Amino acid sequence: MAIVNSYTRIVPTPDRTSLDAIVLAARDLLETEGLSGMTMNAVAARVGVRAPSLYKRVESREKLIQLVAEATMTEFASRLDGATTVAELANGFRDFGHERPAAFQLVMTPAPGVPSIRLEFAIRATEAVLRVTSALAGPEHGLEAARTLTAWVAGFVSMELSGSFKLGGDVQSAWDFGLAAITAAIRSRPTTTDAPAA
Repeated sequence: MAIVNSYTRIVPTPDRTSLDAIVLAARDLLETEGLSGMTMNAVAARVGVRAPSLYKRVESREKLIQLVAEATMTEFASRLDGATTVAELANGFRDFGHERPAAFQLVMTPAPGVPSIRLEFAIRATEAVLRVTSALAGPEHGLEAARTLTAWVAGFVSMELSGSFKLGGDVQSAWDFGLAAITAAIRSRPTTTDAPAA
């Protein structure tokens, strides 16, 4: 049995990674290996520690997925901050989707069981969209316009990323057509009496 005298002190092992480094490694793995490949073991190997060490920073894989989604939304929001038109917003969405397709799918069309981001991150990510759509459609229709724009962009880009446009034609022309139609619809500010009867 070892004898510990009064001069001996326990020195904690220095931290070998940070939460930011873990989230960055997980984000990179998400793009190269997909969500299923973003395991705690793979992230640990990427940052140079053993998997149990990650749990000092992140309590579970589900929490790590949530943190990656929230970091994605933060980056996404900062990219859109300067947008002043519907076209700038939509093209910003689309560019992000092409640059980071797995992250785009994670936050825009999450699979069942994927942890939800916290409300403050969702609010931050929608600030620019609400600002632009409210200016165009009026404050009373800003939220509806933001949802319409976001749903169209998410759907179009998701189909584009998955190669679902198989009938030929120019996808860029379809994007331009849809964007013009969505912008015109938002600008027209329809009232409930304009809606077709169910």
